[in-house]
Amino acid sequence: MVVHTDRNEMNRLTRKYGTIFTMSVWSFVIVIATLLFFFAGYWIDVRLDTKPTFMLGLFALALFMTVGRFYWEAWHKKNLH
Repeated sequence: MVVHTDRNEMNRLTRKYGTIFTMSVWSFVIVIATLLFFFAGYWIDVRLDTKPTFMLGLFALALFMTVGRFYWEAWHKKNLH
């Protein structure tokens, strides 16, 4: 059985759940980016014997950049509406 919805219903659902979807995607982006940079920093630290310099530095960089990008996008979306 196929259920058909009209365009207004789809637009209403998109507006209703779009923000929740966007927030969940950004949370995954923040977690994945920080973990990747963390492990890349760990790999560099093992090779150069500088523990935990690059590990913490790249972790902080990834966290700063992803959260900054999230706020930048939210600021522009706020100004559009």
